[in-house]
Amino acid sequence: MNKQTPNLKIVSPGMALIIRAKIDSGIRKKIAEDLKGYIKVVVDVRRKILVAGGEKHVDAEQLLLQDGSRQQDLWGGGLDLETGEMDFDSLINLRPTQNTSREILDQEIRKEVEAITRSLLLE
Repeated sequence: MNKQTPNLKIVSPGMALIIRAKIDSGIRKKIAEDLKGYIKVVVDVRRKILVAGGEKHVDAEQLLLQDGSRQQDLWGGGLDLETGEMDFDSLINLRPTQNTSREILDQEIRKEVEAITRSLLLE
């Protein structure tokens, strides 16, 4: 898992990964180990990439900011691999001028976050 491709940047083994293209089941299983089948994600809706894995959305957010993302394009949530359900709850979503809740309130942004997450993480 130490090799890197242009579409996958491994930040640290078993932790957060910057994902730019669909991953395979082996990588998905590895990133789901942190939270036992639940994967935290931070999605850049403009660049259509995400960070998956790890324990805190804020760490994933920082990785994307360092990679060139803009704060206003980043949204946090999670995917339960057992049920296939997504949530849209994260402290990084709380923004006084853009989103007044931990939940993503804008339905269009929620749809984008879900579509990008499913297209990159699921088969």
